[in-house]
Amino acid sequence: MAGRGETSYTLADIAAQLGGDVLGDGQTRISQVATLASAGEGEIAFLANRKYRNQLQTTRAAAVILAPDAAEGFSGPRIVTSNPYAYYARVATLLNQTTASASGVHPSAVTESAIPDSVFVGPHVCIGKDVSIGEGSRIHAGSVIGDGVSIGEDSVLYPNVTIYHGCRIGQRAILHSGVVIGADGFGFAPDGKEWVKIPQIGAVVIGNDVEIGANTTIDRGALDDTTVGDGCKIDNLVMIGHNCNIGPYSVIAGCTGMAGSTTLGEHCILGGASMISGHLSLAPNTTISGATTVMRSIVEPGGVYASVFPLDSYEHWMRNASHIRRLAKLADRVAELEKKLK
Repeated sequence: MAGRGETSYTLADIAAQLGGDVLGDGQTRISQVATLASAGEGEIAFLANRKYRNQLQTTRAAAVILAPDAAEGFSGPRIVTSNPYAYYARVATLLNQTTASASGVHPSAVTESAIPDSVFVGPHVCIGKDVSIGEGSRIHAGSVIGDGVSIGEDSVLYPNVTIYHGCRIGQRAILHSGVVIGADGFGFAPDGKEWVKIPQIGAVVIGNDVEIGANTTIDRGALDDTTVGDGCKIDNLVMIGHNCNIGPYSVIAGCTGMAGSTTLGEHCILGGASMISGHLSLAPNTTISGATTVMRSIVEPGGVYASVFPLDSYEHWMRNASHIRRLAKLADRVAELEKKLK
């Protein structure tokens, strides 16, 4: 993860600022947010989706944010509120108020970071504090490297690449112009008419021998890291959302969009302009044809999938589309006829 919260609050302090009812020890001290599965000492988790309710029995979180109807499912310290997801977002903001400043870059900070003599640094490059760049790497003009970033040996950043704070790039990486690594994931919690921003406190971790095409963006994780495995090849104009995990040696063609918390197995192939819904898993060696929309997980390895409506003349396409719209009614009529026949 990009870093831990530098401040801590008791549960009583948090409730005093954000509301909610504290059950259990109100002096429990909290320094960071985490998921139910990964939380440990000093961390507060939350339950917003009931399918994770069984994790209340195994979580090691110091405290949990719960809705009133789930409050009895956890015996430890807890905060009870009507909207646990929005409450978690506000707690994360409270605990990570220094995150924004940690992403700053300082043109004068090149001398404050460990930059070997073999590294080429082009004009107008900004390098933050505590940055590590491996031997033989090349950072071309206009690139921006945030605090705490590490870049492996023999990597190349072409002009105007941006790497946000705390991200890690492996050896022999090639990042083409306009790549953005570690921008905030698209995380907002609904609270009435308001959308509460969720601080993105994870990072992006990229393996060895990865190539990323121009103007591709990979968002940092909300809690855990977004990861790209060794040997992956990613084309131009690809968008990878927060908390995605891309398996080693996968290939992603241009204009693909991948929503958050998607997992690709090893050696997956995604055709151009494919769209992957969030919180899905694709088995190893899965191939997705171009312009395909994936709306469910794929569990059998080695499959080839497509969902593209074939090209046709406009008149034929519209006629077929009208038939498709009536399929549900047609299925109901067939079901009724089958009943009568029986």
